Amino acid sequence: MRGTVRRILVTGSAEGLGRATAEALLAAGHDVVVHARSPERAKVLDEPAARGAHVVVGDFAERDAVRRVADELNALPPLDAVVHNAGVWSGPGVMPVNIVAPYLLTALLRGPRRLVYLSSGSHLGGRPSALEETDWRGESAGSYADSKLFVTALAAAVARLRPGAPSNAVDPGWVPTRMGGPSAPDDLELGHRTQEWLASSDDPEALTTGGYWYHGRRSQPHEAVHDEAFQDRLVQTLAEETGTAL
Repeated sequence: MRGTVRRILVTGSAEGLGRATAEALLAAGHDVVVHARSPERAKVLDEPAARGAHVVVGDFAERDAVRRVADELNALPPLDAVVHNAGVWSGPGVMPVNIVAPYLLTALLRGPRRLVYLSSGSHLGGRPSALEETDWRGESAGSYADSKLFVTALAAAVARLRPGAPSNAVDPGWVPTRMGGPSAPDDLELGHRTQEWLASSDDPEALTTGGYWYHGRRSQPHEAVHDEAFQDRLVQTLAEETGTAL
């Protein structure tokens, strides 16, 4: 039996895990919003758009673009869930895309009742001390591991600060996407099922909050993730950096 139809945004859904997540949600009958970073990239979303998906465009390396996307979505029917999937592996866009953009969307979007943030096993190598030395504007290359530690801690902070809106982080595994490479050993199908489930399922376990998930099961994240003092420093730093409170 089909469950409740939900309106769900999947960022970074032109390809890879984001595209697989969006396609699965569409196939399940949900009202899906897909996202690409540029009009050129958005052309590959013509097929899901023809099936009813709404397309938004914005380069999440640019804060103004994130704000424009948030404004566009806030003018439409409210979202039930957001899957913060957009991410980059290396270069100056790492911090703007991997942590600043999901923070801004979390702060600016009205009404999402569920939040899913894409983490990585690499977050275990992240450094809490990097919080004080991070280049949030992407004028230099950022650390992928640090960015994923930050976004995993953001998911836990949101779970604590917004108890009525389940917030979870997902490690999709090292899967064979453009980012992961063709030799990645993990399962692409399992790589998107957990975030799809957390965003849409009526299963009571999918409505829990503050988890770090890997292939449908809770796992133990970096010890800093559930350190409330670290969460507060992260949220305060991002609020000051962006001029936008959570």
